[in-house]
Formats: sequence, structure tokens, C-alpha cells
Amino acid sequence: MLRKIRIILAFLFFAGITMLFLDFTGTVHTWLGWMAKIQFLPAVLALNVAVMVILLALTLLLGRVYCSVICPLGVLQDIFARLGAYSKKRKYRFSYSPARNILRYGIFALFIIALVAGIGSFVALLAPYSSYGRIAQNLFSPVYIAINNVIAGIAENHGSYAFYTKETWIKAMPVFIVASVTFVVLFVLAWRNGRTYCNTICPVGTVLGFFSRFSLLSPVIDVSKCNSCGLCSKRCKAACIDGKNHAIDYSRCVACMDCIDTCKHGAISYTMRSKAVKPVMAHTGGDAAGRRSFLTIAGGIIATTALKAEEKTVDGGLAVVLDKKIPDRKTKLVPAGSQSLAHFRQHCTGCQLCVSQCPNDVLRPSTELDSLMQPVMSYETGYCRPECTRCSDVCPAGAIKPIDVADKSSTSIGHAVWVKDNCVVLTDDVSCGNCARHCPTGAIVMVPSDPADPDSNKIPTVNTEKCIGCGACENLCPSRPFSAIYVEGNLQHRII
Repeated sequence: MLRKIRIILAFLFFAGITMLFLDFTGTVHTWLGWMAKIQFLPAVLALNVAVMVILLALTLLLGRVYCSVICPLGVLQDIFARLGAYSKKRKYRFSYSPARNILRYGIFALFIIALVAGIGSFVALLAPYSSYGRIAQNLFSPVYIAINNVIAGIAENHGSYAFYTKETWIKAMPVFIVASVTFVVLFVLAWRNGRTYCNTICPVGTVLGFFSRFSLLSPVIDVSKCNSCGLCSKRCKAACIDGKNHAIDYSRCVACMDCIDTCKHGAISYTMRSKAVKPVMAHTGGDAAGRRSFLTIAGGIIATTALKAEEKTVDGGLAVVLDKKIPDRKTKLVPAGSQSLAHFRQHCTGCQLCVSQCPNDVLRPSTELDSLMQPVMSYETGYCRPECTRCSDVCPAGAIKPIDVADKSSTSIGHAVWVKDNCVVLTDDVSCGNCARHCPTGAIVMVPSDPADPDSNKIPTVNTEKCIGCGACENLCPSRPFSAIYVEGNLQHRII
């Protein structure tokens, strides 16, 4: 019964979080946006103390149920492992193995160093929620959109406009490759060895694994009923049950309840551990190693939650999109609500949720090494509409803080720059004025190109104090391949 409840809850969370990335209308987020905000690492980066306390308390009470129910990457691995159990023989293909704590805590230490140092690409690569977000955005979303477009076409032919088509394209090839490789690696590891990734690489699994060793409730082996058949060890995808010694490494147990259903003698039950049963520290070197593990985990959590937005300039990067080329911005653009480029880079986990939700395809993953997979803004396919706050509504990590329409319309994320050599007014001797006509703040004014001739073709001038950096001018400029006016980012956002 417990296993069935766990599977039902895991399915609901997995389906809900997946739809957050697939649904481009924003409807799902209205109801299920909280699922993204209770993911562990985004909650830590957003300094969401309430969520962190609840998740740690849940782990101390029930064990690592977060990893088997709430974490979408963990559930995805369970799906892969389930696909591998296509026969009874394959169903019992796992075996107990000692914990690889040197690798486990070594990767965690590197993760914390990268987090403190602001190496966002390494953090994004290991963050489990972000890894799943990239998979959903790059691999699942195109399929979903293609199906939607087919349905929209059929509905339109029958006079219904309940659906509308959505363009799909690879927004960053390096990120697509990273997502594909991650998917394949997880599939192979889970197919063959179950939760190897969770218990050796995942930093969230390492943190929760430490606390789960002291959980109040957990699977317990009744030695008097156990006949040492070993089926529980062969079914355990976390490889944490030592059937010969009747011991369970609770730091790796994800509370999947498979062992309870497998045992035919009722020797395993999910209950309170008696005082005589001590948490198993398999191959950790006893109490000294336990203390070292505690210091590693505690130091990591303290360092992470103490992160401040220290001033640091880093660049993003994009690939060529459609027929317009991306200008060489000295300072990259990040959404209103980010406060500054430094704040955004240090809090963003590269989960791609904002990318999937951006209605104008302004956000797309960076392809540059120092900010790989973190979103950057560019205006080749659309511009950032002042009335849109979708990215700030969905961000679970606090990289883009919630912002209302009034504040969005008065927040300057950048300023327009006119490039004389690209302007069609001068190169083709024609009248234009597109940039001024579509500027929502009136920051662009057309003036005569020849001050001595009031009737000469007019060129734009930019009042940077009024410009909010929305990109309407850049997007709607007819110049090709580079716009004659583009937006340069502000290191620190300001209110106009």
C-alpha cells in the first residue's frame, strides 16, 4: 500500500512539473507553480527558509521521500529503472554495493565551491531540477508543441480556434546536446544500476542523504523473520540493503518501498527505528567520518544560503537566430526582477523554466562556457513586452524576483544604442522611424539627419534616462543582418 501511495504521488508531481515546462500558455503555472518553488536547490538559492525547513523536517521524519516523490529527475530515473525490469529475471537485477563517499562528498564540495564562486555552468550541470528542466525543455517540449500544432491545424479546419500554433526551434545547440547527453547517461545508469546518479553525483541527494540517516521512520529489517534470501537487495535500486548483514544504509535509501513489497516474509516494515538500531554509516570510517560528513554538509548549506550578489561581470552567448544576427553586447541582458547581472548569475540554476514560458522567445539558454545553460535575452524573434511578467512569476530560485506590471514598465534593464552605419535612413536614403514609433516609453525621438535641413530624412536619438531596454526598437528595426539600433544591458537595473 505504501509503495502504491508513493507511486501515485510521484506520478502527480512528475506530471505536474513536466507540464510546467511544456505548457506555453501559462495556464498550468497558475495552479501548479508551487511545485517548482518547493524544489530543494531553487528554494535554497531563493533563501526560501520555510520550504527548506519543511523539506529537511520531512526528511528527518520520513527519509528521502523528496528524492522518490518530489524530485522530477529522481522519478525519471525510477521510470528508466522500471523499463529495465521487463522480465522477472531483470526485476531482481540489483545488488548491494558500499557507498562511494569519497566521490560523493568530493563532488558535493566542488559543487559548493562552484556555487560560491559563481561558476553557474557547473552548478546548472549538477542541479537535479535544472537537469530535468533542460531535458523537458529541449527534448519533450518540441514533441509536445508538434502535437499541439497538429491539433491546432485540425481544429482550425473545423472552424475552431481553441488551440493555436507555436513555433519550435533549437534555441541553443550546446544546451540541446547537454540535455541529450544527460538523458542518455541517466537512462543507462538507471537501466543498469538504478539510483547511481542520486547516490554518487547529485548534490541534493548528498545533503538529504546525510539527514535521512537520522530519520524517525524508515524501512527496518526484522532479523527474526528474515531468512537471508537476498531478494530485497536484488530489488533495491539504491543498492543500499546489505542482506547478508541485515543492514540498510539509510543515507542512500530513497524510501521507494520496493523492498517492503518484495519481502515475502514480512521481515521489512516501514516503521520507527528502535533505539537499538543505529543509522548505518556504511564504509564511512565511524564517528570521525560522520563528523566530517556533517561539517561538509553543514558548511555547504551555510555557504549557499549566505550567498550575496557580489559585483561580478560575466558574459552570456547565443547562436544565430533566423535572419537577424545578435549584436555584440558588452553587457548581457537579464530580465526585470533580476536586479543585476551578478545577482542573476549567482542564483540562476539554468532550469529553463523561464525559457519555456517566455511568450515572445526573448529568453534562450546561453552557449558561453562561464554562463552555459543560464538564460540570456535577445530580440531577434520578439521583444520583452512591458506588460509581461511571466518569467518573474515562474522563477523558483529567486534569480528573477517577482515583479508587477507597474514596476516592470519602469525598470531599466538596458539602454538603446544607435549604430549610424547600419541605419537604412542613411544607407538607403529612405524614411523609417520604426524604432521611435514602437518605443513604449518615448525614449527615442526622430531628428533631421542634416541639422541645417529640417526637411532631411530623420534619424533616431535615444534618451537613455527614459529607455527601459525592452528591445522593441531592436526587434522591429528593418536593417539586416544587424539592427541599426540595439540594446546594451545594464550591470545594475534601475528604476526610471
